[in-house]
Amino acid sequence: MTDRSSILYLFDRPKEPLFVAKGENNVSFDVPSEYLIDRYKPLVSDIHNRFPGDKNISVKKLNNIPDLSLPLSLSRNASFSLFNPLHSKMASMLIEAFMATKSFDDLLSLAVYCRDRVNSYMFVYALSVVMLHRPETRNLRLPSHVEMFPSLYMGPSVFSRAREEAEVVPVGSRVPIEIPQDFTASDLDPEHKLSYFREDIGLNLHHWHWHLVYPFEGPLNVVNKDRRGELFFYMHQQIIARYNMERLSNGMNRVERLTKWNDPIVEAYFPKLDNILSNGVWPSRFANSRLSNINREADQISFDIEDLERWRDRLFKAIHSGFIVNTNGQQVPLTEQGGIDILGNLIESSILSQNPNLYGSLHNQGHNAISYIHDPDGRYLEKFGVMGDSATAMRDPIFYRWHAYIDDIFQEFKSTIPSYPVQNLTFENVRVQSVEVTATGIPRNEFSTFWQKSNVELSRGLDFMPRGSVLARFTHLQHAPFNYKIVIENNGNQRTGRVRIFIAPKFDERGSPIIFRDQRKLFVELDKFSVSLKRGRNEITRSSLESSVTIPHEAVYRNLDNNRPADNTAEAEAFNFCGCGWPQNLLIPKGSAEGLQCQLFVMVSDGATDQVENAQGANQTCDDASSYCGLRNARYPDSRSMGYPFDRVPRNGVVTLQQFLTPNMIVQDVRIRFTNRTVSSFTNNSRPSAGTSNPPRGGNRPRQ
Repeated sequence: MTDRSSILYLFDRPKEPLFVAKGENNVSFDVPSEYLIDRYKPLVSDIHNRFPGDKNISVKKLNNIPDLSLPLSLSRNASFSLFNPLHSKMASMLIEAFMATKSFDDLLSLAVYCRDRVNSYMFVYALSVVMLHRPETRNLRLPSHVEMFPSLYMGPSVFSRAREEAEVVPVGSRVPIEIPQDFTASDLDPEHKLSYFREDIGLNLHHWHWHLVYPFEGPLNVVNKDRRGELFFYMHQQIIARYNMERLSNGMNRVERLTKWNDPIVEAYFPKLDNILSNGVWPSRFANSRLSNINREADQISFDIEDLERWRDRLFKAIHSGFIVNTNGQQVPLTEQGGIDILGNLIESSILSQNPNLYGSLHNQGHNAISYIHDPDGRYLEKFGVMGDSATAMRDPIFYRWHAYIDDIFQEFKSTIPSYPVQNLTFENVRVQSVEVTATGIPRNEFSTFWQKSNVELSRGLDFMPRGSVLARFTHLQHAPFNYKIVIENNGNQRTGRVRIFIAPKFDERGSPIIFRDQRKLFVELDKFSVSLKRGRNEITRSSLESSVTIPHEAVYRNLDNNRPADNTAEAEAFNFCGCGWPQNLLIPKGSAEGLQCQLFVMVSDGATDQVENAQGANQTCDDASSYCGLRNARYPDSRSMGYPFDRVPRNGVVTLQQFLTPNMIVQDVRIRFTNRTVSSFTNNSRPSAGTSNPPRGGNRPRQ
């Protein structure tokens, strides 16, 4: 049997032909001549002489190639978007073809056949989904998207300098190429204050990887994961809550929902990205652009803004009627427990939508309407904007306004279901006595944030350039690691508790206390974990590095060839799934120089009630970032509604957070203090220590 790790070379330099040697080991594929594209078939003997590898991988010839006419109809260099229904169908058919192969050797052979024929971006997406979901490839090292397609994450000046570095400087003498912290706009644009967040590489990798683990189209066994629709709601709701904390950190109002679709969109966005995939540039959106009907004949995508309005109205009608109508004309109730999952699949919409003809595809087509705003009928032959790709959408300020609106629909449903009564919030005989946040060299109950520099490897995505490592160095938000110290009094027998930790701003834009009905939607989940409670006093210490929301810093900004688990091991299998998760460096919002005043909320709920029995065993899962990404091959690891206890409107008489509390909850005032300093030149595998209170200052100008 072929070494399964050989399939990973298909991700190396995605636009170079497969017969060119791949990877640091200079591996070449012995490809059947019939698998070469027509351009290279006459050159087969010359190719083998000109591109010899140090190691050859033999590829078997399949007797039958499945019908790939639809995926092959998209040019290899065309722009590809999963939000385009036709493109999504193409990718789904390719995924199905890969998943249907009977053995790993057959999968490798079909992937080799497709690699130089199929659109390169679609190929990488489809094969990545397959590798995450096929049993024999789950434990292989899935390359980082930024390594394969770096042009989606950084400006074009990096690549001209990378080309010079690769051509002129020997491998051992190359230095990282510095990415400017400000390259898309100046502070004349108020929204640019948040570019450090929106354009963060780890943030955009999270969004792309989440949609990789949770595709909305493909084989049913790939798409139909436990509580998938609810997780679509919750993950994006948390993004909006976190974004609002960043806005308040920078003295800005909370994000305004994109509700009036016929009014001009005030925000502009100029991405300053080359699209090397389609030999063009990512188009910009000018200030005060207007949405209009989309009729892109070449892309086979056509809908009116009135369609979005009709779908919206039908969704609200369903919410207030308490049921949706499925494709058989039957009423499906939107229950207290399952209704949010049904709505999530309708609104996105995934293939799990129970009536796409009636309820449409509000979320996806909204992305399309915005991404084609500059050329709605294709007369200028412009491709879609950054809102058309899950790897780039979060760079644009309009992403957050659109998703604030989408979240508002979900919140409308949440307002129709019963509030949690006290008995659904308490944990008998359990009281949280205190909580504090501690970090070396930092005042108690204070978080410290600052800038940090990290490196990312580019060589895997630098097509047609000399081999060898090429690094880019970028500046991102970071916080000092900290510990929670929680004291819990258990006056009952030994039992299991579930600790839930959230943070929210204490004051609004005007400096007034935020009333609870609004504050509950601003609570950001920081951690969730189980504890064994002995009778009496329990002192619990939990590190921020153990968060159930995040993946480790080094797992986001890593060279995948360094410090990785061995292939074909349980550790590697977990590592791939754990690529889905919020980046650890963004766990804590930026805060402010004077210290953003927040409230840290800790709750201990009944672990016996919250426990979920997983049908396929915990040894096949990873829970590094289970709050946002779930568990692979298992049910979501919490029986409560996602966002509990803040996912519903409060019970009668509750106006403030203090009035909401029960004995098994506690709130602690905390501050997030930002210092405009830069921890310089951390390696890919380094993490800042809690004691770095006075690291070397970098050259970045202050942000106000």
